[in-house]
Amino acid sequence: MATYILKRFLQLIPVFLGATLLVYFLVFSLPGDPIVALFGDKPVNEAVAARLREQYHLDQPFWIQYLLYLKGIFTFDLGQDFSGRPIAAVLGEVFPVTARLAVMALIFEAVFGIIFGLIAGLRKGKFFDATIPIFVLGFLLQFTIGVQLGWAKPTVSSAATVQDLILPAIVLGLGSFAYVLRLTRTSVIENMNADYVRTATAKGLSRFRVVRVHILRNSLIPVITFLGADLGALMGGAIVTEGIFNVPGVGNRLYRAVTQGEGPTVVSIVTVLVLIYVVSNLLVDLLYAWLDPRIRYDA
Repeated sequence: MATYILKRFLQLIPVFLGATLLVYFLVFSLPGDPIVALFGDKPVNEAVAARLREQYHLDQPFWIQYLLYLKGIFTFDLGQDFSGRPIAAVLGEVFPVTARLAVMALIFEAVFGIIFGLIAGLRKGKFFDATIPIFVLGFLLQFTIGVQLGWAKPTVSSAATVQDLILPAIVLGLGSFAYVLRLTRTSVIENMNADYVRTATAKGLSRFRVVRVHILRNSLIPVITFLGADLGALMGGAIVTEGIFNVPGVGNRLYRAVTQGEGPTVVSIVTVLVLIYVVSNLLVDLLYAWLDPRIRYDA
């Protein structure tokens, strides 16, 4: 197990270098001069612009900028954004908000997707299996629940409390909820026809134990795989949701950084997202051994 974990962590190195290099190149290739854009409609002071370019290393070639960025990562100095704030402080503000939003969305899609998928799989072909609402509800939540009924806030305050994030978390999770539901249902139906389930039933085990131990536990393996990958997708894919509900999270900050050409900020955010994605997938792999004792990572 330790050897496997070490190998997976070593795989982070090329993933990290490849992701940061690609994103930094894309930001570097954006048209326009971000320093000139800072002046807006005002005349550009060339002396000030030259000093800012030197401060942010924008007067250096691409490779020099990228190597300086890597040096900053390994020395725990991510630099400053164009407003003069440390990028580490910016990440410390926005990532907890998006993390809460993503975890709440993941809990919603996992709990309700697995429960409804299990029921739909156990009652294949019956009324419940064909009448689960999935898609249309998501488009109506903000207007009906947030605006008309007032049960939840239609937009998120600057504090971004858990109560504020309930509605956007449901909307964010609805996209994957449908897939979790159908994946659980399909896996449950497949396992219900397995030999070990028929054997457990023939041995006289209770219906509850057969479902909990033999059907549900084995059915969760593909579901856990998807949820692990989806956590990173939820963190990075919340840009639209954060825009609709005015969530002060990673999505909003990433959008502003891209439009302003803040290369270090964009790459720093993407780097953290990549690390979250890889680590979540590692944790999913380790969960396999708990869900299925036949799986081992000795080599």
